[in-house]
Amino acid sequence: MPIFNSILSWLMKQRIHQIELFIKYPHEMQEDWRRRLVETAMHTEWGKKYAYSSIKTPEEFRERVPVQNYDSLKPYINRLMKGEQNLLWPTDIRWFAKSSGTTSDKSKFIPVSEEAMEECHFKGGKDVLSVYCSNNPGTEIFDGKGLTMGGSHQISAFSEDSFYGDLSAVLLSNLPLWAHFIRTPDLSITLMDDWEEKIEKIAEATASENVTSISGVPTWTMVLINHLLEKTGKKNLSQIWPNLELFIHGGVNFTPYREQFRNLIPSGKIKYLETYNASEGFFGIQDRNESDDMLLMLDYGIYYEFIPMEEIGKEYPATLSLAEVKADKNYAMVISTNAGLWRYIIGDTIKFTSLSPFRIKITGRTRHFINAFGEELIIENAENALGIACEKTRAAIKEYTAAPVYSSGKSSGAHEWLIEFDQPPDSLEYFAEVLDNALKAANSDYEAKRYKNIVLRPPLIRPLPAGTFYNWLKSRGRIGGQNKVPRLSNDRQYADEILSFINFTHTS
Repeated sequence: MPIFNSILSWLMKQRIHQIELFIKYPHEMQEDWRRRLVETAMHTEWGKKYAYSSIKTPEEFRERVPVQNYDSLKPYINRLMKGEQNLLWPTDIRWFAKSSGTTSDKSKFIPVSEEAMEECHFKGGKDVLSVYCSNNPGTEIFDGKGLTMGGSHQISAFSEDSFYGDLSAVLLSNLPLWAHFIRTPDLSITLMDDWEEKIEKIAEATASENVTSISGVPTWTMVLINHLLEKTGKKNLSQIWPNLELFIHGGVNFTPYREQFRNLIPSGKIKYLETYNASEGFFGIQDRNESDDMLLMLDYGIYYEFIPMEEIGKEYPATLSLAEVKADKNYAMVISTNAGLWRYIIGDTIKFTSLSPFRIKITGRTRHFINAFGEELIIENAENALGIACEKTRAAIKEYTAAPVYSSGKSSGAHEWLIEFDQPPDSLEYFAEVLDNALKAANSDYEAKRYKNIVLRPPLIRPLPAGTFYNWLKSRGRIGGQNKVPRLSNDRQYADEILSFINFTHTS
């Protein structure tokens, strides 16, 4: 096995030279991909509609093709799921990544072409290991197996030749044969529908394996770890998997979970590596140990554009190319991909921490924010402030959501924070004060609205019983996969649902 580890590690490192190439020539790489995407799709129904055959420059592409969202592409996607082809992309599309989106629909079904699997998602997965092996030359990660917290898939009701599932399930169902030799558990377990049964089966199948890496969303990974500890009677995960050295995470901000993972995995060898991998594409990889940003991957068959925050919500928002962005400014990301998503707003906001090379951090969602009083609170503000509050009060948060409390009579508005603590603070009042001060320091609009409590009162902290968010998601059929607790809402829909759910479960 040491020889196998050495060979695989060496092979993975060879990719670094290609990554260095797009770092050196980012704009040339992006223009090459824009041209290739347009030329490839010119004979599709979409390509003919927007006369792709005559588009020669980025300016023409931008002027001719409107910015899209899921609702505007949905008619094409529905036809694809029923078996029609050559609509958005010329090669056949049989797989769709099901995502709990932020549109008018309960779920989105994102087309995943063969090219998107090979040139984007699988390439991204291999690059994660390439970057890790390059940064950690003494790694023994291939001496053991990687545990993947995958989703589930099923045959689509639209067509017997059309399949959908969580992105992880779509990818696992199409992995090359060699990849299965370095992963665990068996696909029959990984792709199970029932998440509670799946957690039990994963624990049974992997407790005695030599697991050296884990890939998954922090929330569901913690559920598995806690179940493993309960099942084995061990105090921490290092006692079960002593050779565990890497946790690959994404999907939610890791900051609120970092301290909990340190307690659950007290090994000095464990490293954490963040990825930005969505149903729509694989976008970023943390390319430096201990960094808190990610390298924007520019050779995955994706052409990027960026909408300044002041343009979001406009019918025809102005977009910027990679060459036009500035550091430390928030942008909504727009992508054109080798799966037929054209000038598509994915819903995430990012900021560039570096322009040479282009590194990014996810700052929130275009629809997940609180701006009920002009405070423009985004997820980045919230998570940084919560991190400070936890550090100052020695608290630990498992899950949370926040929503506005609207002004009533002589009472000013407020933000209500529904928090499930893993370790509650000694004083909720002090926790709220630290949180409030951290938000003021991070967001001048919030600070202005908090002036003398005229518009906003101090934040209201409401601790919730253990298991509240898990049980609430379960009641909505949203266990596992990419289903996540909404962090910030500009209305009270989720907050009121959760509070009603608590009252119902306590009285029933």
